[in-house]
Amino acid sequence: MRCMIRSDDRMAWLRRLAWLCAVLVLAVTSLSAFIRLSKAGLGCSPWPQCYLQNLAPGDRGLPPLVGEAVATARVAHRVLAVTTLLLVIAMLMTTVTQGAMTQRRQGRQVFALLMLALFLAVLGRWTATARVPAVTLANLLGGFAMFAISWRLAVNPARTLTATLAQRRLVAWAWLGAALLVTQITLGGMVAAARFGLSCPQLWVCDLTQAGWDAFNPWREPGFDAAQPGNPAGALLHVVHRLGYLVLAGVLLALAVAAWRSGKRAAGLALLVLLLVQGALGIALVAGGLPLAVALAHNVAAALLLAVVLSLTDNARSLP
Repeated sequence: MRCMIRSDDRMAWLRRLAWLCAVLVLAVTSLSAFIRLSKAGLGCSPWPQCYLQNLAPGDRGLPPLVGEAVATARVAHRVLAVTTLLLVIAMLMTTVTQGAMTQRRQGRQVFALLMLALFLAVLGRWTATARVPAVTLANLLGGFAMFAISWRLAVNPARTLTATLAQRRLVAWAWLGAALLVTQITLGGMVAAARFGLSCPQLWVCDLTQAGWDAFNPWREPGFDAAQPGNPAGALLHVVHRLGYLVLAGVLLALAVAAWRSGKRAAGLALLVLLLVQGALGIALVAGGLPLAVALAHNVAAALLLAVVLSLTDNARSLP
């Protein structure tokens, strides 16, 4: 009985640490997005010509207030990243203290958090000067993965012993939704990293005459032409990203209904709301000409959506 109480106390403490870690990771990824998007040219002057210019280390072309904000964001990003790493180490110690690792699943997830944190720390040495989208994508997906794992640890501290057929179907839909969502996030990350944000400035029509499949290659350094701020080479990537949202919306709507019917009403409602918000933000990005605040909100909504979807992949699994 005493061991069970200690185990329950340890799990409650781990959940609190996981919530704190999720908050910190979301803050770190948001700051990273702000730095990345600002350096890409969002908020620069004159717009939109400056969008395709490589800004100098001093953030030449950014308004003074934005340049100061970027410098402050860099410092805050480093402080929070180090704090997050220390917190993950504390979480790992929580799972292995007081005897053998009784919570093996939680231990594996915390270990994955540690590996991701170390990977991102190493990757950070090249992110600032990287010229290929692959580095930015790795940074983006790694941060989102850390946030999703932290969220999963916080909301799903333990597995159920049995799983009904409806629960298994829910998990299957959740994994399908997660796969499609990661693909969609990757496509959106490519649009931002390769500076294709203005390649398709209209909502319903894209000019594909200068577009090509090279835009999908994350290892290809994108070329820029100041005479064409729209960078039409990325129009096809825009089309696929937008069509991908429609496919994703269908799957996540089905997942939201399944979650609601299985008793996970909060998750189902969150999926529906976030899906609608993300679609509205995407439209606002195109219609408004890439407002920086909307782009940051789009990034946060994608992280929250991924976390909610992945939390549903662990609700009806058997104990190992």
